[in-house]
Amino acid sequence: MKKFNVCYTLDNDIKREKIIKGPDVKKEDVLKDVLDKIVRSNYFIAKTDQGEYRINSSLIRYIQVLNEMHCFKYHTDHQ
Repeated sequence: MKKFNVCYTLDNDIKREKIIKGPDVKKEDVLKDVLDKIVRSNYFIAKTDQGEYRINSSLIRYIQVLNEMHCFKYHTDHQ
């Protein structure tokens, strides 16, 4: 799994959302998914560190996919 940080620059605010995708997904794919979501609806929910935030699509001025990190699940057995 990969974790992407998406930054939305709004008219008067900046919101960051963490998106987890499959291991073969690229930054360009995440950007395309976000743009499709914005075109389809006037509002959408972004999951930020402060909780869920409703974003008005018309207020978005800039979108950037900041980075990708591989996410691994670790299983520790302490027997």
